[in-house]
Amino acid sequence: MKQLRIKVLAGLFVVAGILAWAGARLWDSFGTLPGVPVAAPIVLAVIAVVLAATALSLRARLRAQRERRPGAKGVDPLVAARAVVFGQASALVASLVAGLYGGVGVFLLTSGVDDARRAQAVYAGLSVLAGAGVVAAAIFLERVCKLPEDDEGEGPGAARA
Repeated sequence: MKQLRIKVLAGLFVVAGILAWAGARLWDSFGTLPGVPVAAPIVLAVIAVVLAATALSLRARLRAQRERRPGAKGVDPLVAARAVVFGQASALVASLVAGLYGGVGVFLLTSGVDDARRAQAVYAGLSVLAGAGVVAAAIFLERVCKLPEDDEGEGPGAARA
């Protein structure tokens, strides 16, 4: 399984932001721009919390297993692999969504600020922050589930989680 690349996530964020800014400009010239939902940053924050909680739980279980504590519950490799895939998918979608809301937020801030647009820009900014939280939690989860052999070599014989 390949690791998340920060460059890919940042590129996705930037491209989505530029397209969203251009789309918001075009949409606003034809009529009113749809609002940024209040639930967007909340949903992204919940996903970030779930990813972080999963990472912390797996880290504690792996540490207990490594230290051979009595009664330590091991981690099934398939569970770890599924968690990493969930984290990677969440990070990709979060960077796309954060880029979209970031582009819309920039448009809202640069196109004449009234109270309604300012509130929408705040929701868009919170969505970008929550999206960054999802990406950070996904990278943390990926690091927790990384096999020790991955540190030694990246050759064709290196094991992947």
